Amino acid sequence: MESTFPQRPLKICMVASEVVPLAKTGGLADVVGALAVACASLGHDVAVVLPAYRQVDALGYEMADLCTLSIAIGDGMLDPRIQEVFIPALRVSGPGRLRIFLVRHDPFFSRPGLYQEAGRDYPDNLERFVLFCRSVMELLLHLHRTEQWQTDVLHLHDWQAALCAVYLRNLYHEQPSLSRTRSVLTIHNLGYQGLFPAEQFPVTGLLGSLFTPAALEFYGRVNVLKGGLVFADRLTTVSPTYSQEIQTAEYGCGLEGVITERKSVLSGIVNGIDADLWDPMTDHYLPAPYTSSDLTGKLRCKQALQRELGLRVLKGPLLAVIARLTSQKGIDLVIDIVPELMALNVQIVILGTGDPLYERQVRELGERYPGRVTVRNVFDEGLAHRIEGGADMFLMPSRYEPCGLSQLYSLRYGTVPIVRKTGGLADTVVGYTPTSLQESRATGFTFTDTNSTSLLTAVLLALSVYRKKADWQRLIKAGMEQDLSWTRSASIYIQLFQELVSGERTGT
Repeated sequence: MESTFPQRPLKICMVASEVVPLAKTGGLADVVGALAVACASLGHDVAVVLPAYRQVDALGYEMADLCTLSIAIGDGMLDPRIQEVFIPALRVSGPGRLRIFLVRHDPFFSRPGLYQEAGRDYPDNLERFVLFCRSVMELLLHLHRTEQWQTDVLHLHDWQAALCAVYLRNLYHEQPSLSRTRSVLTIHNLGYQGLFPAEQFPVTGLLGSLFTPAALEFYGRVNVLKGGLVFADRLTTVSPTYSQEIQTAEYGCGLEGVITERKSVLSGIVNGIDADLWDPMTDHYLPAPYTSSDLTGKLRCKQALQRELGLRVLKGPLLAVIARLTSQKGIDLVIDIVPELMALNVQIVILGTGDPLYERQVRELGERYPGRVTVRNVFDEGLAHRIEGGADMFLMPSRYEPCGLSQLYSLRYGTVPIVRKTGGLADTVVGYTPTSLQESRATGFTFTDTNSTSLLTAVLLALSVYRKKADWQRLIKAGMEQDLSWTRSASIYIQLFQELVSGERTGT
């Protein structure tokens, strides 16, 4: 049923610890950067706020000082600056406006890493992101005073931004300029919660009465994400299935009770991809363009990739993995089945870094099967595009996956995904059956159990269908013709924001 409230341009402030093209450690940055552009292109005014990291400064973009703030942290006062950064490549296609602000306090943010160094979290991370979130709130007050910029929605991403929801309800609730502001917290990965020792709680500047199981206390520790879950007006996560999974003990990471209590305000919205950046017809990383109706270029991409990576130029299927080499991504399941796959006419390419044990194991496979298995333990954006363009199948046997982007890229590039049926993978890949193929709904292959036998069974099924050229092309065509754009996903977010600011309540 359609809402009856009038649609109007919104003023949205997105708060995140990383945003492309400025700072990135993972998919969060891609999501926030693309979503901000998409919402602005739909006609809304969007402000994005992130810390002024060292890696941001290294990019050399033009910046302008906006104001200097005075923030109480513990027993002292800090004076962060707010700067606006100008990025020529960020173009908004519609009538909206996009601005990006930085919170600059070099002692906190001008460091080699965003959250950690040499694999260890910075010990003052709570102070750092308290300062960040308090600075966001003060920036909103400044924008209202100087530009009459009345924030409708604070869209917060993961634990690093979650305290803004707590501050809005507990420290800034009497500010007239924020009285109508509503908060939305998006959970990108519940496994990262912002946990700190209880003795650090005073750093937050919150009343001690909020350090309770009903608010930010979590088994004797401070849980920043939990505070956001309790105090945000609406909660979202990055796929409908993941929104259900995190209400269970298996996936809830200890917060399933809190989330279940708030399930009436929880929604799952699948991420999109940048359909301009990831387009096999125009991708400048690919040696040849192609479309769903003409796959000639995809074969050229495959042959060029084989030559680039030192693989034999064979006609059999090329399987790909692009992932963090971690247990969560199920890389151990892939490692387990490689010897059996080598008995078949297949090749495998693995791109990614991660756990040193898994890095060593995949390198050993490359050495054991030269010309058949190739491994690159690096981050290489161009190579990632060329693998998506040249591979026939994409393996993604994740133990959990809030949304996932790689399977979306694979669908777009006609590289048939083989995925474990969890989280966003379950929501974006329609598993092959003779019926789903006949109805042109099948876009890949799925399996349920978390073991190498189930993965191998799915791969063997995929290989059997691969040998039937007409069926395989139907699979590719169905995947490539999916609407995976951010415009679709952004429209769903905007609908949620409109409902929230109008006071309407809809189901999840």
